[in-house]
Amino acid sequence: MAEENKGLNFIEEIVEEDIRNNKHGGRILTRFPPEPNGYLHIGHAKSICLNFGLAQKYGGKTNLRFDDTNPVTEEVEYIDSIKDDYFQQIYDFAVKLIKAGKAYVDDLTAEEIANLKGTPTSPATPSPYRDRSVAENLSLFEDMKAGKFKEGEKVLRAKVDLASPNMHMRDPIMYRILFTPHHRTGKVWCIYPMYDFAHGQSDSIEGITHSICTLEFENHRPLYNWYIDNLEIFPSRQIEFARLNLNYTVMSKRKLLQLVKENLISGWDDPRMPTIRGMRRRGYTAQGLRNFATTVGIAKRNNLIEFSLLEHCIREDLNKVSTRTMVVTEPLLVEIVNYPKDQIEWLPMDNNPEMENSGRHDLPFSSQIFIEQEDYMDDPPPKFFRLTKGGMARLRSAYIIECIDVEYSSEGTPTKLLCRYIPESKSGQDTSGLKVKTTIHWVEMSQAIDVDLNLYDRLFTVEEPDKQEGDFKAYLNPNSLSVIKNAKAEPFLKQAVETGITHFQFLRKAYYVHDANSNLDKMVFNRTVELKDNWSKGK
Repeated sequence: MAEENKGLNFIEEIVEEDIRNNKHGGRILTRFPPEPNGYLHIGHAKSICLNFGLAQKYGGKTNLRFDDTNPVTEEVEYIDSIKDDYFQQIYDFAVKLIKAGKAYVDDLTAEEIANLKGTPTSPATPSPYRDRSVAENLSLFEDMKAGKFKEGEKVLRAKVDLASPNMHMRDPIMYRILFTPHHRTGKVWCIYPMYDFAHGQSDSIEGITHSICTLEFENHRPLYNWYIDNLEIFPSRQIEFARLNLNYTVMSKRKLLQLVKENLISGWDDPRMPTIRGMRRRGYTAQGLRNFATTVGIAKRNNLIEFSLLEHCIREDLNKVSTRTMVVTEPLLVEIVNYPKDQIEWLPMDNNPEMENSGRHDLPFSSQIFIEQEDYMDDPPPKFFRLTKGGMARLRSAYIIECIDVEYSSEGTPTKLLCRYIPESKSGQDTSGLKVKTTIHWVEMSQAIDVDLNLYDRLFTVEEPDKQEGDFKAYLNPNSLSVIKNAKAEPFLKQAVETGITHFQFLRKAYYVHDANSNLDKMVFNRTVELKDNWSKGK
């Protein structure tokens, strides 16, 4: 058995045990129920991978369902599609419990109910309305549904166990009155089931075999089972796993909403946000996120995951799929004095050496090109192998050049390098016999296009902003976004975007994605992740 289970997480072990025992006829049906009062974030992405992954692995299916039944917090902005609502069926379940003497209408206010609830070591005090007759409860519940009472005037409660150490079992509220129209049902309903009552019953209606939740619902499981047992409906099983906690960010929808409402970020799709929309705009690939979900695994206890691990998984996938191109972020002009001044030469460059049949594109070369300012130094330290006066370097996919002179500004800053090229050193056809120790990127001047670059970093300056003293927003990283204006890009970059290519490796710099909110006249690219994990090294 140990060998058979090797590599399985604890949920897969449960599923395989159920299949061996032919539970539910060996059928597997999971569900993914995000609440519609917030955009999906990376924690939801992990849950998507888990639920759909289980169904795929064991030949089952996954249902998409929104469980939030509170029309006050549901906003249509967040919702693309929702399964049919089960309002009538859940209402009928409530009536069944009333008829069985296991639910009652309570006139106490929320504050009064809380005051009577007791403590984990002392039992609750019964509501004076707990022993109403079945007939009276049925009539009152029908009047609640008909809108005859004000909000907060009455609730429906389950009659469970007032002495239970689990506070969720002390006659929990099942229904409350709300006159806010629901996004799906409009004004048809003015009573709404609480999450704990809607959750398990919706699972049962759909025949969900394994209802997978995060650990905060562990204490809710006894109530989940109580409803199913007392309604004598399909026995869905709730299983809890550790939610995804990522450092240098927050996952709380309430806190993410604060960032949006207070304009501390640009919106739900801000590339610094842990939302799926934000991650997509930052350039995170679906496969990279799936690889991350697989890497972190499924645990029974909460832990903190390194942001650098997420970046590693994204970087690994981007290396395979990104188109290579050259962009100079801080340009320094180079004049090649022995190259014909009016000549443009087109040189081939591989689109992606990691991807078979990815092809090549041509880039222009002339007597005037841009290189990065950091690739030249007047007085270089040891092991600096880029350009210096009298030094040589290879231009990627082009020629070896030698710096022979430098022009300076009045402040003493280099403004132009005067270089000569070695005609016999053309990439792929080099017969010069010269050996240089480094290759640098470059962009031809006359056909360069200007692009803006958004350089994103961690959203917060501390690993766990949730656990710091004071306002979590005080720990926002003021350097989480820096912008480079008018970087110089080879013309192929625009052609690639026009043909639908979005993910790029700017050689020697980082992985970038074209920002869909920009236009072709002035393209903007978002830095997805650096080529190497410089963050962990600098911590």
